[in-house]
Amino acid sequence: MSPVPDPDQASRSSRAEGVLASLDATRALARQLAALLEPGFRLYLSGDLGAGKTTLVRELLRALGHTGRVASPTFALMEPYNLSRFELHHFDFYRLNNPDAWRDAGFEESFDGQAVVIVEWPEQAGNGLPTPDLRIELRGDPSLADNERLLVIEAGGARGHACLSALRDAGFCAMARSPDSDCAER
Repeated sequence: MSPVPDPDQASRSSRAEGVLASLDATRALARQLAALLEPGFRLYLSGDLGAGKTTLVRELLRALGHTGRVASPTFALMEPYNLSRFELHHFDFYRLNNPDAWRDAGFEESFDGQAVVIVEWPEQAGNGLPTPDLRIELRGDPSLADNERLLVIEAGGARGHACLSALRDAGFCAMARSPDSDCAER
């Protein structure tokens, strides 16, 4: 007879929570993520306006060697970056007025596995987007300092679980401090 899986353990293994205490902590997370990205990787970023989603993308692009300007694609909806290791498509769906607008705009091709795809405001696309490898939520909290953000990372699929495990192994828990963090759980 095989043991019954513990649902709380399964949840902890696919999720990590903590606090990004500064821009330096955001940079450290971006550097760790940059080393793990490969073509076809899907990263979805959620959080309120001003939570740091575009800042995380900017630091991620810098860690990947991009030296040019990084603009939020709020009005353009998508900014492509041709990097040395792969192409990266950065989407911002904040202004989408219906869940199929991203498909209507022809963006479905970006999800064909050839590029790394980062989507800010994925919830604006409803349930139509492919499952992300990682979903990161950033949010402020009144109990935190102005520059600190609550951080929740959720893994989806084998690639996402491998990425989250690698983040933990690389010391992610050391920089995402939180007394209630389940980051160290495996």
